[in-house]
Amino acid sequence: MVSKDQGIGGAILAVCVIVAIVYVLLVTVPYQLFGLNGTTVRLDAVLVLVSIAFIAILAIGAWIGWTMATTPPPKPIEEITVDIEEKKEEPKTEEQKAEEPVKQAEAPATDTTTTKKKK
Repeated sequence: MVSKDQGIGGAILAVCVIVAIVYVLLVTVPYQLFGLNGTTVRLDAVLVLVSIAFIAILAIGAWIGWTMATTPPPKPIEEITVDIEEKKEEPKTEEQKAEEPVKQAEAPATDTTTTKKKK
């Protein structure tokens, strides 16, 4: 079963491919396929495409500017390091000490399956 996002993605893909094919046909052979005046249709198709591309680039630039303008600045590194040092220096309470897991001594790893070659 296709998820909702995959269905939307497939629909967007299909629409884009169809629009691209129709655009190429309008620019290359408008009279033969559609019975339209070739020069006017070609200029209009190019004008529309360039206008859409130009507006899309400006929209992306405006979105980046809006994001930069509304995002708060990050904390200076000095404040971050001070915060980290303060957290390290906090003494542990008895409850925190009791909650810490006790580390058990690890036995040395031995491998009995390997054999030593004699020279």
